[in-house]
Amino acid sequence: MKTENAYKRKKQPEIVRRALLDQAARITLEQGLSKVTFQAVADAVGVTKGGVMHHFTTKNALILEVFHDAMKKFETEVDTAMAKDPVPYGSFTRAYINATISLGEKGQEEFDNQATLYVLMLADSELRKLWAEWSNEQLDKHKPTDNTETLCMVRLVADGIWLSDFSGINISDKKSLRERLLKMTQPEHE
Repeated sequence: MKTENAYKRKKQPEIVRRALLDQAARITLEQGLSKVTFQAVADAVGVTKGGVMHHFTTKNALILEVFHDAMKKFETEVDTAMAKDPVPYGSFTRAYINATISLGEKGQEEFDNQATLYVLMLADSELRKLWAEWSNEQLDKHKPTDNTETLCMVRLVADGIWLSDFSGINISDKKSLRERLLKMTQPEHE
């Protein structure tokens, strides 16, 4: 059996880049942000450290791209849920609740993506600023349908439930809590 030489192997930069992002996210979740190094990511993907540096010039550039990737996936999940929602009032908040509070109906990849987003945001002030900018843009964009005190409280409770769940804090009847929050987003509740 002939072994494949790296110099003769077909280059697939987008596949390698995707693998680098996925492995950097995995390391962040499993070991913490401080363990994300070019060498650790290279070893996880099976490329050289130089291969990582070809795609990302600094660790910060890699982490920022992991964050943007997770943000894009989260935003897509929220936008998809909103597009399916026939009731405009509270639609952003409902989508946010469903994207934030998992009852096991999400796959591990979706849960890990959200966890990566939150872990990175909590660990780095620059990324918190980017999260705040995104959140504020969404709140401004959805002001006509989601700008009430009740809906604000509902989103904050959803964040608290997610953080408790992620931290391993037992939440009694999370399904009931989510359903109650969703009911609070209906127009007749205001």
